[in-house]
Amino acid sequence: MTSILSSEITPEQLFWQRRRLLALPLLAGAGVLLNACGAADAPTSDAGATPLPISAGVVSTTKDELGNPLTPFETVTGYNNYYEFSTDKERVKDAATGFVTTPWSVVVDGMVAKPRTFGLEDMLALESAERIYRLRCVEGWSMVIPWTGFPLHALLSLVEPTAAAKYVRFETLNDATRMPGQSEPWYQWPYVEGLRLDEAMHDLTLMATGVYGKPLPAQNGAPLRLVVPWKYGFKSIKAVVRITLTDTQPTSLWMAAAPDEYGFFANVNPRVDHPRWSQADERRIGELGRRPTLPFNGYKDQVASLYTGMDLRKFY
Repeated sequence: MTSILSSEITPEQLFWQRRRLLALPLLAGAGVLLNACGAADAPTSDAGATPLPISAGVVSTTKDELGNPLTPFETVTGYNNYYEFSTDKERVKDAATGFVTTPWSVVVDGMVAKPRTFGLEDMLALESAERIYRLRCVEGWSMVIPWTGFPLHALLSLVEPTAAAKYVRFETLNDATRMPGQSEPWYQWPYVEGLRLDEAMHDLTLMATGVYGKPLPAQNGAPLRLVVPWKYGFKSIKAVVRITLTDTQPTSLWMAAAPDEYGFFANVNPRVDHPRWSQADERRIGELGRRPTLPFNGYKDQVASLYTGMDLRKFY
């Protein structure tokens, strides 16, 4: 199994600089520094080829492993699907201003030998990972984003999943006083997502705490979000507060809202259209025109074996 390792994208000196950044909340003792895609058009510019701004943080490369340029920091943090705050991507940043992420804890329970509540400082002390991943939205647009965080398996191994556990259920904070979009009655809050246990334990599955070498902004899912790069973006649940291991396949928010359009697996598959639009190509934010979509979003060699024998022509 191959993966994008920190040592492959970041010189050692910059890697340890990032590690020191992650450790700052622990040393200071003062807390932490710190969806589904609905159809919409994305802004278009030629900014995708622009060199990274110095203000974006510690990032040592401007391309992913396929040679795709990174999406600019300002776009990654300014164009966000996050219905808990707003259905307007370009208003999410302002709507999330002032969202308090300290203190923060995550309950990990269910079919585990050692259920536990983790403080964010506990999770920041886990194995640090830096990954450049393509993000493919089910709407048909995409970005290339440099994340920092830790592999989900590093967290799950601490609670020791039992032999009966088959799935992992994720849940977002449910607090309409802090997330005004949750006052809307159209969805079954809180946001819920799920993975099979083998998907969750895969080394590419990341719990992100930062972007572009900086702590994760509120509009990007602070302080903790899931990133599963071979699946459509709505699987990457934000502001996670509970992770439950179970023997029952979870019903996600989007499965409940539109069961004929959104299913459990949601693997990127250019040969299987969404019921209302094609998935054969995509618009990379910052580029003119469209580009072909890759099976499993370009991670086929790493993850296709997880689905041996399954009918991948099914949307879900």
